[in-house]
Amino acid sequence: MQKISVLLFLAWVSFLFYAGIALFTSGFLLTRLELTNHSSCQEPPGPGSLPWGSRGEPGACWMASRFSRVVLVLIDALRFDFAQPQRSRVPGEPPVSLPFLGKLGSLQRILEIQPHHARLYQSKAHPPTTTMQRLKALTTGSLPTFIDAGSNFASYAIVEDNLIKQLANAGRRVIFMGDDTWKDLFPGAFSQAFFFPSFNVKDLHTVDNGILEHLYPTMDSGEWDVLIAHFLGVDHCGHKHGPHHPEMAKKLSQMDQVIQGLVERLENDTLLVVIGDHGMTMSGDHGGDSELEISAALFLYSPTALFTSAPPEEPEIVPQISLVPTLALLLGLPIPFGNIGEVIAELFSEVEDSQPHFSALAQASALHLNAQQVSRFLHTYSAAAQDLQVKELHRLQHLFSKASADYQWLLQSPQGAEAALQAVIPELQQFLRGVQSMCIESWAHFSLVRMAGGAALLAAACLLCLLVSQWATSPGFYFCPLLLIPMAQGLTGAIACAGLLATSGLKLDPVVLGAMAAVGSLLPFLWKAWADWGSKRPLAALLPMPGPVLLLLFIRFAAFFSDSFVVAEARATPFLLGSLILLLVARLHWEGRLLPPKLLTIPRLGLSAPTGPPQHNGAQALGLGIGLLLCIRLAGLFHRCPEETPACRSSPWLSPLASMVGGRAKNLWYGACVGALVALLAAVRLWLRRHGNLKSPEPPVLFVRWGLPVMVLGTAAYWALASGADEAPPRLRALVAGASVVLPRAVAGLAASGLMLLLWRPVTVLVKAATGAPRSRTVLTPFSGPPTSQADLDYVVPQIYRHMQEEFRGQLERTKPQGPLTVAAYQLGSVYSAAMVTALTLLAFPLLLLHAERISLVFLLLFLQSFLLLHLLAAGIPITTPALSSSEVVGCPLLLLWPFLCESQGPQRRRQAPGNEAEARVSSEEEEEPLMEMRLRDAPHHFNAALLQLGLKYLFVLGIQILACALAASILRRHLMIWKVFAPKFIFEAVGFVVSSVGLFLGIALVMRVDGAVSSWFRQLVLAQQR
Repeated sequence: MQKISVLLFLAWVSFLFYAGIALFTSGFLLTRLELTNHSSCQEPPGPGSLPWGSRGEPGACWMASRFSRVVLVLIDALRFDFAQPQRSRVPGEPPVSLPFLGKLGSLQRILEIQPHHARLYQSKAHPPTTTMQRLKALTTGSLPTFIDAGSNFASYAIVEDNLIKQLANAGRRVIFMGDDTWKDLFPGAFSQAFFFPSFNVKDLHTVDNGILEHLYPTMDSGEWDVLIAHFLGVDHCGHKHGPHHPEMAKKLSQMDQVIQGLVERLENDTLLVVIGDHGMTMSGDHGGDSELEISAALFLYSPTALFTSAPPEEPEIVPQISLVPTLALLLGLPIPFGNIGEVIAELFSEVEDSQPHFSALAQASALHLNAQQVSRFLHTYSAAAQDLQVKELHRLQHLFSKASADYQWLLQSPQGAEAALQAVIPELQQFLRGVQSMCIESWAHFSLVRMAGGAALLAAACLLCLLVSQWATSPGFYFCPLLLIPMAQGLTGAIACAGLLATSGLKLDPVVLGAMAAVGSLLPFLWKAWADWGSKRPLAALLPMPGPVLLLLFIRFAAFFSDSFVVAEARATPFLLGSLILLLVARLHWEGRLLPPKLLTIPRLGLSAPTGPPQHNGAQALGLGIGLLLCIRLAGLFHRCPEETPACRSSPWLSPLASMVGGRAKNLWYGACVGALVALLAAVRLWLRRHGNLKSPEPPVLFVRWGLPVMVLGTAAYWALASGADEAPPRLRALVAGASVVLPRAVAGLAASGLMLLLWRPVTVLVKAATGAPRSRTVLTPFSGPPTSQADLDYVVPQIYRHMQEEFRGQLERTKPQGPLTVAAYQLGSVYSAAMVTALTLLAFPLLLLHAERISLVFLLLFLQSFLLLHLLAAGIPITTPALSSSEVVGCPLLLLWPFLCESQGPQRRRQAPGNEAEARVSSEEEEEPLMEMRLRDAPHHFNAALLQLGLKYLFVLGIQILACALAASILRRHLMIWKVFAPKFIFEAVGFVVSSVGLFLGIALVMRVDGAVSSWFRQLVLAQQR
């Protein structure tokens, strides 16, 4: 198997995973570009005369205000049927008795007593139905996106234009009380605020009681213009008990009393708005797009008449975002720039005017202002983003132009206005609703087809990795004919589809084209591989996965469906790792490997004594396990608490040194950080020196000897400047600021230079010439002259290496050299690992500069943990060629190399009886130095196959994790924590998969680069020997 075949196959498999991730993401994550433009009174939304309602009004903005005050009562999770009375489904039968029905009786009484003063609507929320997204929709009039949804419980300030910002710009006094989510959404926007923690869903009363403590006194004071109260008891009761629990009846009754108290205190210029941000399912959850989740109640009331007609028998259904333009125009404010909601037209009727013509004209004016604002937004958004349908956008713009022209003609020609109004109002409403439909289709809908297709592609890629990882070690399995034809078919199919879509004028979706190319290449490969190879072997032989491994994978897969495990994963993983280490110690003790050698011959529990010595040193494994446990405990001191656990406190050691106050403590921590860097450098140099690679004159080794200390000094100097920049004298602050920019760049540049040197000359060995000697041993080759093929080179390389070892040993023992080869190499057997360790060390420095100073301690612990884990895993793998061909290693390339490197404990000499020096001398001469990593070159086909198997198993484990995250996000898309736990976890695993797969590819490519350099080095040696 050729090296290029391995790299090409790994790249193709990674592409399959990338295509599956992209396809699933395009159907799951909601994306939208947020514009920072803002509306203002000085900039009308479009050309034309002032609307009907603002003529002659002093200080009028887009429309004269109808109310000077608003009380907004937001009852979290107030489902629409919570506001309904108890009714019988069948006439003549008693009404259905449910805990949540009929508890808001004050709403029904007001609707019956004052039908022209109040109205109840069924408000439809757009998914995702989580609180933070609904708050953004209720203040901006836009649709939520995943980026918003990902911050559900750790919200960031809204950058889009919104009602709260417009109120603040107009000088209105806004007072808030309730859910502290508003604090992060609108920092510093309220004249007065009473925030209460909202995360504890089991607490039904703290937030509501805190609001009631301030609500009525604030209203009675009169020092406010807008009063917002966000109650959480109903939502928390749903999460804790569900809507059918008696506690829900108590909570709704409490909200009913709140509404009654507010109605009694309202003045004539005040509008009361009672609204639910979303609904809830039968189990009390929300977040998805079911009917119960998107259905919320909206109740409007004013002491003055609002409507010209009585309410209909069935409440009207309005989009939730329609409240934004409605409140903006009723309060005399500009409509937020990014709003796509439609005003509730009946609220703009002229109630005091008896002529229907004037009421209809007022409604048309409000709708036209709304349409102008939406048209301006579409024009700006379409110029900045390309995710809207072009044909539909042109159709809507044409519809708006016609409706706007009809409206302007209506204002200029009052004759026949009544007939024209009947055409203008439907045209404006059609435009606004068409815009909403287009935006919803683009922004706020899950695509279940894409989600299912992406998950299926991920599952197929995992299956491919598992199958081919078993087929790779078979000499009769050839990848090139199996791989090239399917790849060509997939690429041809994707190009044909792209051409067909381009000629038909349809939109080209690169995600779909990539998925088609992936499927078009995957299916033929699996079919051809199974027909030519897989069908000839039993299924059990194709998937020889041990039971414990299968159990661990299943547990890992199922854990992603638990939000509590995902939140506590950082704490659970060290515990599980420690448990595995203790299990290893118990197993070693049970097998007798921790006993002294003399006790191993004593039978235990009636079992016969072992016939041979133990395979591995149990005491060494015990020491490695204890060291690993210690490192895990120390690493636990550097922890960052997830946002979902407010009771947890993050480690203060993760903050930068500049945030520390005490000078002595800062100096001590600085010394510890620099000490960690020095320890890391010393550990790498000692490791290279122990294996002999530090004596090499090659450029990468010289860089390790001299360049790494310079990088340590540069990093330490940067940390010193960064931690004391505020304490620098004024004259030196400019110099310190410049040095703080130059030093990190210099360190990163040195790291890049070291990596380039390593790729240029990766063979880090020391070669010395030896004195000539008569030929006593020859290298037997089946060819004459220099090697002409890779097979010839693979045949002669192990013999050359053995002769080099003998020559070097002869020099050390001051004996006559036995071979004709006149070179000696220091520890060529660690050449692969030396390159990998050097590359990892160089990559560590740029990563250190991206974090706080004390992260260097974590990096040191990470290197120690990796070293201990590699030794533990190497102790469980027999160092033989068959172990290589059927290796079960999973991870980075060092996992494949380390077992062979552990052979470097020196030659294993046989014990001889005293007095038999001659036999001892002969025996020592027959012993060979351990080949270590040169054993990999005994069978290059197995070496390349093992690298491919390593990469495929690594991708399989990562693929199982991303597949589990995708399925969890799909199945639990209605879960409360979907946008805070499962969706971010999917993104984290997806990004981690991409980074890890690229790192794996580069690591295997580096090993192959070293292997190619070693082959070239031996080829030159053979040519010199032939001469």
